[in-house]
Amino acid sequence: MSRTSTRVMQAALSMLHYSGAGALLAPLTRGKGIIFTLHNVRPEAPESFEPNRILKVTPTFLEAAIETVEKAGYDIVSLDEAARRMKAEGETRPFACFTFDDGYRDNRDYAYPIFKARGLPFAIYVPTAYADGEGDLWWFVLEAAIRKVDRLEVALDGAMRIFDTSTPEAKDRAFYEIYWPLRAKPESELRATVRRIAEAAGYDASMLCRDLIMDWDELRALASDPLVTIGAHTRSHYAIAKLSEEDARAEIGESVKRIEQELGRPCPHFSFPYGDACSAGERDFEIVRSLGLETAVTTHKDVLRSRHLAAMTGLPRVSLNGDYQKPHYVAIMMTGLPFAIFDTARTAIDQIRKLLKKRPRESLSPAPATRPGAASI
Repeated sequence: MSRTSTRVMQAALSMLHYSGAGALLAPLTRGKGIIFTLHNVRPEAPESFEPNRILKVTPTFLEAAIETVEKAGYDIVSLDEAARRMKAEGETRPFACFTFDDGYRDNRDYAYPIFKARGLPFAIYVPTAYADGEGDLWWFVLEAAIRKVDRLEVALDGAMRIFDTSTPEAKDRAFYEIYWPLRAKPESELRATVRRIAEAAGYDASMLCRDLIMDWDELRALASDPLVTIGAHTRSHYAIAKLSEEDARAEIGESVKRIEQELGRPCPHFSFPYGDACSAGERDFEIVRSLGLETAVTTHKDVLRSRHLAAMTGLPRVSLNGDYQKPHYVAIMMTGLPFAIFDTARTAIDQIRKLLKKRPRESLSPAPATRPGAASI
């Protein structure tokens, strides 16, 4: 999302919150509960060029978010308890889950003490290759490579493109103009392209995963606390929807099995990497179901509503990210109102498109000219 789009969204969320609309409509729109998505928790302020800043929140904000959730009357629960409450009839008290993707060491260093001090549960989803120290965190590699150079040549869609990366603003533009086209590519092509960019920039990413991600010993130590749930996040952080069914099943199933072996306990919870509609769909939700997992989460933005009971392996989450580190953003998103508005607008647009497709071809042609004085109907 561009800086301009982010500012527009921040303004819209603030308007909904301070107008009182969220609080007024919350009983109708908040659903049963909410699952939050987080990644990094670190105290440093973002740099002038740091496109992955959206993945990072401060410990201070995390504490404020927890307090906002509790003041709103929500129970902060584990994924096991969330699944139970989704299925329970007559459950009226809303709940929230805090989930962290990828297994970053800063989750242990900065987030865990916050939850531990309050006796609150949370979950971490881990790609098993990352815990082996062999993960490809290509989005961080791309950022680091662009940071090192003032000019970049990249082959995209069969054409060589030259990017100015001499200023923070230019680096930002280059990052997104490279990132989003790559996200549409097969994983092997995406990662090979980023490796070439890093090599050309003189950036060595060989130790990045080991520097950022907890290893199995660290995960075992953390998971020994019953407050901590470790879920699966594939083997190699691939977009599951891009894979064949056989490969998708292996990425999911083998990551679950490996976590169970390493931690010595069942692993009934899964998170889809990236988690958007292009990365996880109905086929993939069914694969998770067939493997016997209890829940799987996406990054589709919504609160948990009654209809999601029939889709427990494709649950929505709400991102707490670096561009929205204010308690009132958390408060308005918890009401579910922004997502209800968005879904209503999207449904209306889809209906209009369907109606336009059904119109006869002739009705789209220009009307014939009429003779002077002739009546037109």
